[in-house]
Amino acid sequence: MTDGSHSHVPGDCRKMFEQLSEYLDNELDEVTCEDIRRHAEKCIPCKTCIETLRRTVDFCKSDASRPVPDDFSEKLKAAVKQLVESS
Repeated sequence: MTDGSHSHVPGDCRKMFEQLSEYLDNELDEVTCEDIRRHAEKCIPCKTCIETLRRTVDFCKSDASRPVPDDFSEKLKAAVKQLVESS
């Protein structure tokens, strides 16, 4: 879209979220990575989610002396699900 607008298609966001972990771990092929980057450029909720998750992963890796709470993963999944459903 040339005007910078985003025709929001929830299925596209869900597909992107399903691949997010592999994307952040650089485990996807370049074509798929480019598709995710292009989607995130036009979809603010997805861009925000990617940036937030990337910062969270970096934070957890940077301070291994602080254990991640047991329920952190479940809370993160719930937050992502809520973001997808509300967008």
